[in-house]
Amino acid sequence: MSETPTSLTPTQLGAYFAFTEVGALLRPAVEQQLKEVGGLSYVQFQLLATLGDAPDGHMRMTDLADGVVYSRSGLTYQAQLLEQRGLVTRSPSPDDERSTMVSITDAGRDVLAAVFPGHISTVHGLLFASITDDDAADLARILGTISGHLRANPPRSAARRRAK
Repeated sequence: MSETPTSLTPTQLGAYFAFTEVGALLRPAVEQQLKEVGGLSYVQFQLLATLGDAPDGHMRMTDLADGVVYSRSGLTYQAQLLEQRGLVTRSPSPDDERSTMVSITDAGRDVLAAVFPGHISTVHGLLFASITDDDAADLARILGTISGHLRANPPRSAARRRAK
């Protein structure tokens, strides 16, 4: 078994600071665009986009929370806000009375259609314009590896529920 390091190497520390700085600079610009165009928070956008990609446009709330790594109670609140705007509907699951299904509506798809062009432009301009496609592939590979590692032992609010 390997020992837990007592410090980070200069390379690791530089990578960590660069990663957190990129997130801190990118997220507010993305959130501003989503709010201005669609009246959406970042989490609401994630929910709508995930539902928009889901088969038949619906998912169980638990699976949605697991996928976007958001607490179940927080997701319930965000889904309620989206439902009040007519962007999603919630209903009991036909397969499990304890589960709730959430579905994107036509109005929700319209908001996504309005938001996506500016979202893509913002993300491209701030994140990808200064790197090559090969760099982006390396970034995706590295972050995918880290994401897999983190999802192997996620915080309780992001852990997948066990099947009973």
